[in-house]
Amino acid sequence: MNPPPSIAKADFIEGMAKGMAVLESFDTERQRLNATLAAQRAGLTRAAARRHLLTLAHLGYLETDGRYFWLAPKVLRFSGSYLASARLPRAVQPALNRLAAYTGDSFSVAVLEGDAVVIVARSAVTASDASRQGWLSSSLGHPLRQAQDVRWTAHGLHLGARLPAHATSTGRVLLANLPSAELSAWLKGRLLPRLTPYTVTDHKGMRRILSEVRQQDWCLASEEHELGVHAVAVPLRNMAGQTVAALNAVVSTARLQAGVVQAELLPLLQSTALELRPAL
Repeated sequence: MNPPPSIAKADFIEGMAKGMAVLESFDTERQRLNATLAAQRAGLTRAAARRHLLTLAHLGYLETDGRYFWLAPKVLRFSGSYLASARLPRAVQPALNRLAAYTGDSFSVAVLEGDAVVIVARSAVTASDASRQGWLSSSLGHPLRQAQDVRWTAHGLHLGARLPAHATSTGRVLLANLPSAELSAWLKGRLLPRLTPYTVTDHKGMRRILSEVRQQDWCLASEEHELGVHAVAVPLRNMAGQTVAALNAVVSTARLQAGVVQAELLPLLQSTALELRPAL
């Protein structure tokens, strides 16, 4: 993702920035905020946070019970407009649909945004759909032990979802492709939260992993974001060689143990990345 353009101080609208900070205060950890919590999260005074909350509610972007506020469906206008008009989601969606239909796995494309990756396109085949089409074997013909071993998608894997970059396959692919100075700036002073017992949280270990990802040009992350979930990712590059996003597949432990990831899924992802290159 390209860095934001520089702006002259006279052109910067402070009130708009504060309002957006209040909107961004709502996330999966805190779905409902009062003025005090919003102020703490947005770095504002309580009085300023309250005014922004009331204004956003008046405009229809928040709902309230008089004390607490939460996001209203109107905020989806932003994501809907982006998904309908942005080039990247439209370019990759047909390929994701083909991959999901062929393998029965869940596929996503994500971009780096701050400390997270944001899913901008995805496609998945549900277990019931797969069962109807005889796909309760692994994607490429290797039978699973039992149907209940199938893990079709990770929790919270939806369009617009923000996932921690340090603990995900897409995040590591995108971080590994940053210029050295940008990666150092990204890591400087940043805490890498432990999400499972397997999450790498030290900077030295993360740099070592990212170096390996950069050399091999793909990443397999196992149970570092969510237990039982494994994902393999490759970079998506444009014709100029710039990494613009990452493409990944989420697989179950049974599928991973069957050896289909490196042998068959990874080549599919790599060939799809080459196919998409002229469109990016």
